[in-house]
Amino acid sequence: TSGTTGDPKGVVYHHRGAYLTALGNVLTGDMGRHPVYLWTLPMFHCNGWCFPWSISVNAGTHVCLRQVRAGHIYELMAEHGVTHLCGAPIVMSTLLNATESEKKPLTRTARFFTAAAPPPQAVLAGMKAAGFEVTHLYGLTETYGPAAVNEWHDDWDSLDSGAQAQMKARQGVRYLVLENLDVIDPDSMQPVPRDGATMGEVMFRGNVVMKGYLKNKSASEKAFHGGWFHSGDLGVRHPDGYIQLKDRSKDIIISGGENISSIEVEDALFRHPKVRAAAVVAAPDDKWGETPCAFVELKDGEQATAQELIEWTRQHLAHFKCPRHVVFCELPKT
Repeated sequence: TSGTTGDPKGVVYHHRGAYLTALGNVLTGDMGRHPVYLWTLPMFHCNGWCFPWSISVNAGTHVCLRQVRAGHIYELMAEHGVTHLCGAPIVMSTLLNATESEKKPLTRTARFFTAAAPPPQAVLAGMKAAGFEVTHLYGLTETYGPAAVNEWHDDWDSLDSGAQAQMKARQGVRYLVLENLDVIDPDSMQPVPRDGATMGEVMFRGNVVMKGYLKNKSASEKAFHGGWFHSGDLGVRHPDGYIQLKDRSKDIIISGGENISSIEVEDALFRHPKVRAAAVVAAPDDKWGETPCAFVELKDGEQATAQELIEWTRQHLAHFKCPRHVVFCELPKT
């Protein structure tokens, strides 16, 4: 794993962590007997989040595919009656942007587990409308994949679609097999207030955390400073105990002394009806130090100007958070 640092490291697992995460997936996914799982998640992504063992121990069916293509996914889901699948938000976008000829009627509701970057609210709302039940997970290679889950509350069903999507974007609470999960000030090593606003670093502790980095004592000691595993992710904790990521510590844009979350800016851009995908990075600025720069991919057949998208973000964000530059291009995807 290298995360956003570009410094590759070997993560040392142990059998206890792997089997606990496998069982945690079964409990969290409410899989029941004989699930049918579609492999839109690569098995080489930290052992497929331990789902190879989760499905097998539950006498389930593994449905494999060579490439993540919308048409083929819909075909396999309709043919095999898929009950569960996992993937990054880009997989959801692929499904939502499928042509009408590619889409197939599904015989049952499929539970979609997503992790990586918080899904844009527009994507979550679109998946719900398309008949998928999305559950947001969170974890890292160092935690065997998912170690936190956004457990849904029944009373949230009464919220409007926008408010529901906001709730879905949270990373949630710890897996049952994880001892502890918290948002902590990395300097004082004290938990931040549960006010949904004070940012700290998300940290893990328990049996589903790696042993350390292979032959890298200094990196291991740094990662476990203070007795917690430091994720490098910045987030807040809400009054109900749910955590929500705001950014990677490396991805925060510091403009004129103000911290800007690239995720927050991307989410505003994703809500524009013409935008298919967006990525926001820091651009050097002589006056402000850094300012947001947005790389945007439009939906097929759509046209937009940079000023149009900047004005859109100004309707949804504090003005200092809005991108100063917009580059239109096809975004690379993995």
